[in-house]
Amino acid sequence: MANIREIAKLAGVSVTTVSRVINNHPYVSENKRKAVLKAMETLNYKRNIHAIHLAKGRSNMIGIVLPNIDHPYFSQFVEGVAEEAIKHHLQIVLFQTNYEIAKELDALESLRGNLIDGLIFCSRAISLDILYQYNDYGSIVLCEDSDQSIYPSISIPHEQAFQFGLEYLLAKGHTKIAYTLGRREGPNSFKRMQAYEKMMKRINQSIRKEWIFDKCLSITDGSEVMSKFKALKEKPTAFLATNDQVAAGLLLGAKKLGYTVPKDIAILSFDNQPIAELMDISSISIPIKKIGALSVSTLLDTNNQSSKKMILPFKLYERSTV
Repeated sequence: MANIREIAKLAGVSVTTVSRVINNHPYVSENKRKAVLKAMETLNYKRNIHAIHLAKGRSNMIGIVLPNIDHPYFSQFVEGVAEEAIKHHLQIVLFQTNYEIAKELDALESLRGNLIDGLIFCSRAISLDILYQYNDYGSIVLCEDSDQSIYPSISIPHEQAFQFGLEYLLAKGHTKIAYTLGRREGPNSFKRMQAYEKMMKRINQSIRKEWIFDKCLSITDGSEVMSKFKALKEKPTAFLATNDQVAAGLLLGAKKLGYTVPKDIAILSFDNQPIAELMDISSISIPIKKIGALSVSTLLDTNNQSSKKMILPFKLYERSTV
C-alpha cells in the first residue's frame, strides 16, 4: 500500500501537507488539498486507523461492561449510551460478561492496552480492589449505588427506593412481604437487602429465607417463583420484584394457578418498562436511558473524575396489581 511520501511526491507537495489533509487540518489551500486527495485516490491509499489511534493516544471508542444484552433493562441502558456517544463521535464496544470475572478482566485489559478510552460498568462482579489496579489506564464509571469514592457513580438510591416500595406495600396492609433479586451479590442488591431487613425488624416480622428469591431476571423466573409460592406452608401476601419481567411472570403464574391479583397476592415492581404498562403492573420507575447517557458524559468529564456520585430520582406508577 502507498505511503504518505509517495502521495506527497505524486501530488507535488510536502509530507507535512499530506499529513494535514489526511487528518483534516484546516490550514491547507484548496488546490493542494485537491491534489493530495487525487493522489490518494490514484494510489488507492487507505488510512491506518489503528496507527493513528496509537499516535494520538486515544481510540474514540468506549467500552460497556454488562452481564447480557437480551434483557430490556440492559438493552435500554445501551440505547442511552449509544445516543449520547453519537453526539461525541464515539463508538461503543460491548463486553457481555454474564458476570464472569475473567470477561470483565478482558474489558479492563482493553483499557490498559489503549484499545478503548474508558469503561462504563453497567453491572459488575469484579471487586473494587481489582478495579483499583487499572486506575492509571483510563476513566471508569460505575452505574451503581456505590459507597466508594474513587470512581464516579450514577444510580437511583436503591436502599431508599426499596424502602419506599416496602412502605407502600405496608400502607396497603401488607406485612408479609416476599421479594425477588437478580443476584444476591452486588452493591445494589446489598442496599435492597438492607432496606428489607430494616423494615422487617421495624414491624416485628421475622426474615424468612424461603420468601427471598434470587437469580430472578426473566418472565420464566417469575412464573417459577409462583410455583414455589404455591408450595409454601406460610405464604406472603405481597411480592416486591426488582424488575418488570419477573413481575410479569409472577402475574401470569398467579393467574395460571388460580390466584387473584391483588386480592390473593399483591405485586409491586421496579423499572417501569413498557411491559408493566401493558400488563397494568404497579412499578417504580428507574431512568435507565438517562443513566446510560449520563455515564458517557461523566466518562468524558476528565476534570471531575474523583468523588463524584450522582443520584437520580425514582417515581411510582400505581396500577392494578397492588
